[in-house]
Amino acid sequence: MPIKTYKPTTNNRRYIGVVDYSAELTKKAPEKALTKGIRSTGARNNVGRMTVRFRGGGNKRAYRQIDFNRTKTGPATVKAIEYDPNRSAFIALICYEDGTKSYILAPVGLKVGQVIASGEGAEIKPGNALQLKNIPLGLQIHNIEMTPGRGGKIVRSAGQYAVLRSREGDYCQVKLPSGEVRMFHINCLATIGQVGNLDHMNVSLGKAGKARYKGFRPHVRGVVQNPIDHPMGGGEGRSSGGGHPVSPWGQLAKGKRTRHPKKPSNKFIVERRRK
Repeated sequence: MPIKTYKPTTNNRRYIGVVDYSAELTKKAPEKALTKGIRSTGARNNVGRMTVRFRGGGNKRAYRQIDFNRTKTGPATVKAIEYDPNRSAFIALICYEDGTKSYILAPVGLKVGQVIASGEGAEIKPGNALQLKNIPLGLQIHNIEMTPGRGGKIVRSAGQYAVLRSREGDYCQVKLPSGEVRMFHINCLATIGQVGNLDHMNVSLGKAGKARYKGFRPHVRGVVQNPIDHPMGGGEGRSSGGGHPVSPWGQLAKGKRTRHPKKPSNKFIVERRRK
């Protein structure tokens, strides 16, 4: 899908590049029954403390309820491909034979009018959801469950896909987009194909205000803060004090491994993303 650019009528317009939605999206307004209100947290937790810095504001959004579980079997027809402000991927509105509607992540190549399915007996084609034991090796997959029945948790961003590498016993090996090779139970569901909206990586915001629409506030570098606010702050002129880059709480910021060496899920990781 092409990237749409504009005539440089202003300084901001010169650098803006957005996805041309008219090339793929077929419906603008969301399905009202599948949306609900979502409250902006401003990156605060339940006691009002900031847990992530430089977040807040942004446009109001309606949350689209995506079916990551794909537990409903039977054929379903794709009714529309829609934009979702809550994720980088596009979503597809599907309708089952009994009239039930739901949203799924739209993979590459999914068109309006196509029939998709999930569960035992589903064909091997983009948009269909099957257990890993029924998917041929070497196939691109996305929306993978980490625990059977819990719904897809990983490989859900625009343009992402994983590759099913091998099967042995009750587990199979999947190569994730990061390069990590991980073991999954063969009863975990996954969807065939690559997540759509491949040109999302080529989008250029073009101006600072576009980031504010998305809920990102200005990011302040540590070296320009005061010593009381950041370990790298203070000093005359541009000085970082000669220390290694760290977070505001002293955690090394470049290269230090932060994963716990005794984390229970380590046994499922076959190859690290960092060789």
